[in-house]
Amino acid sequence: MKNVKRHMSLLLAAAMLSAAVLTGCGSGSGAASGEVVIYTNADDEAMEAMKHALDANGYEGKYLMQSFGTSELGGKLLAEGTNIEADLVTMSSFYLDSAQEENSMFKDLEFDAPTIDEYPSFYTPITAQEGAIFVNTEMMAENNLPMPACLKDLTNPVYEGQISVTDIQSSSTAWLLMQALVSTYGEDGAEEVLAGIYKNAGPHIESSGSAPLKKVRAGEVAIGFGLRHQAVADKADGLPIDYIDPTEGNFSLTESVAVVDKGDKSNPLAMEMAECIIKNGREELQQTYPLAIYEGETNDSENLSAYPMVFPEPLTVELLEKHQQISENAKVLAEEL
Repeated sequence: MKNVKRHMSLLLAAAMLSAAVLTGCGSGSGAASGEVVIYTNADDEAMEAMKHALDANGYEGKYLMQSFGTSELGGKLLAEGTNIEADLVTMSSFYLDSAQEENSMFKDLEFDAPTIDEYPSFYTPITAQEGAIFVNTEMMAENNLPMPACLKDLTNPVYEGQISVTDIQSSSTAWLLMQALVSTYGEDGAEEVLAGIYKNAGPHIESSGSAPLKKVRAGEVAIGFGLRHQAVADKADGLPIDYIDPTEGNFSLTESVAVVDKGDKSNPLAMEMAECIIKNGREELQQTYPLAIYEGETNDSENLSAYPMVFPEPLTVELLEKHQQISENAKVLAEEL
């Protein structure tokens, strides 16, 4: 019995030690250690640019940066509000708008950042990205395919099996295409055109915004739709890639930085870091995302799209969900074509 009791005591001590170790790990979080917790949906290039700006200006070791998918981070913002662990967020601007309307969770920025266009007082953009059609010029020639001029052209049966696009359910890149279709053809017309594109895309409806260009680069398909600046860069690097501005319009999305308002628990360094990212990170960010956002920045001629457009309604999560349903309807219709 003594041995049993002794064994149970050892087990209890081990359990208490494990709990203490786990608690100790938890206590090393950003909130407890004074580090600024940064949540971001940015891709690798943007994250590196932000880290370089922070580290070079005295903030190395003073922040924790955590990456999320856009929909995952958007869900956290809407569900958690000011209870979110993050002190600083970089995120698709439309999600920030919806989160602010739902939860009033962001502070007004306390620094000047003179943008070319007007933005709300609680965020300022870090990047802007436009959509465009791109092609593999070698594949187009080998398959004797006509060059498309607009998104509606992509419904031509001659392109069957030769198109890759992104699913709006999983990537905001596809929203650039959807905005162009809805603004030009209306919701019913957009559904019809998108069904034709989906039929031609077949198995090449992707979950990642970068997947269509990767497939076009590899010659798996001849045509794709995605981020314009990526195709511009590929062409400049000598790859057999060209880009086409669809006549329906080059719509854009921005990603922005915002500071969470936690009242007395707000980390004062968060506002400083937001300012640092904008004032010291934009030069490197523009190497990957070349569109000018702030006064004094310029665009090279290659980065000026032919048909820059703005959607007539405010971009919100509710509008995104509405357009996602149009996409789902188009998938059903595509199977019937």
